[in-house]
Amino acid sequence: MLMKNSIQNYMKNSRVLIRGNDFIYIRPHSELRNFISNYTITFPDIGMMSDNYAVMPHGSATLVLSCTDSHIHGNLFGPITKPSFVGKSANNFSLLFIVEFQPAGYYAFSGMPQKEITDCVLDFEHINSSMNRLMANELETSLSIQELIMKMDRLFLAHLKGTFYRQEFSQASNLIINSGGTFSVKELSQNVFYSERHLGRLFDEYMGVGIKSFSRLVRVNRSIRLLQRHDYNLTQVFMETGFYDMPHFIHDFKAICGITPQEYRDHMSDFYSEIAKF
Repeated sequence: MLMKNSIQNYMKNSRVLIRGNDFIYIRPHSELRNFISNYTITFPDIGMMSDNYAVMPHGSATLVLSCTDSHIHGNLFGPITKPSFVGKSANNFSLLFIVEFQPAGYYAFSGMPQKEITDCVLDFEHINSSMNRLMANELETSLSIQELIMKMDRLFLAHLKGTFYRQEFSQASNLIINSGGTFSVKELSQNVFYSERHLGRLFDEYMGVGIKSFSRLVRVNRSIRLLQRHDYNLTQVFMETGFYDMPHFIHDFKAICGITPQEYRDHMSDFYSEIAKF
């Protein structure tokens, strides 16, 4: 099993997104980056996270292997569209290995309609018992982060399905992300030459989140990144993210995140937001 000092011993700096004393975020193999955002390895200390620590909604699935001295348990978090409060449970484990998927990324490994698991937390053993056991074994037997990441890359590459997404979906989701969530459903349909109704079905199947909902999530997550910058005030944030005015910005932000933009800025350490998806 990994020890905390393995964080500083990981030398592939080109793959490190961010690193601290207790955690490290690592990019996956280049052939997996359309599907997996990053691997996260965390050694929780008592008080490291508040009991109210929440993951902000990002419309993507997440796989978490939680370790105690005697057991490794896997949970699959379906695409989330509302805050997920994880602090109280996370503090109970000695090690967390987290696979953060890109939007629609988990579909490439499972072929499972994502609408069925949106905002659900599922025992991964019940979803894919063989994959769960393989991952748990790799985590238990790896003596370094480099060894673990190599094994996980190999495992996910072997489990990629032969057929991924319809071209219309890939084009539409990229347009949403690249525009910061400002394209309307009608504009997307016209750009990819596919009906609004059928495009909506593709989003439900592959992503588990509707077109409008995903667009709002992209826009709000972009605003979260700007809120983390002290050189942006709230007016600059809503103007740069395409909201009509401040009331609309506050309304949409609170509807998705459960708090106002100012409350987020005042208590940022209580929240985790994506760092490598959009």
